[in-house]
Amino acid sequence: QVQFVESGGGSVQPGGSLRLACVASGFIFRIRGMGWYRQAPGKQRELIATIAAGGVTFYIDSVKGRFTISRDSDKNSVYLQMNDLKPDDTAVYYCNAPGAEWGSALFDSWGQGTQVTVSS
Repeated sequence: QVQFVESGGGSVQPGGSLRLACVASGFIFRIRGMGWYRQAPGKQRELIATIAAGGVTFYIDSVKGRFTISRDSDKNSVYLQMNDLKPDDTAVYYCNAPGAEWGSALFDSWGQGTQVTVSS
């Protein structure tokens, strides 16, 4: 079955950096676009960055220029380099394959996520 295992979160001060990783299994990774989602306390989960199978990337405005999504299809992995972190970036971060509608996910299965906390 489809599985995602996210890692790399932690607690950092504003302006700090983290690199998240997600290992996927149960589907043909190399032909699928991938995305990073996040869910802040009291808010809905949102899609923040995507990378197509061919490597084209897209970011929502609030993370553009600070976050970089990348992938390694040999390792069935997708990464999120996060720089200049802000308190508003505090959330649990997840990966999945984006669905046809922005914000949706292709697979119903979700990993445990990785917690990112930004505070001084």
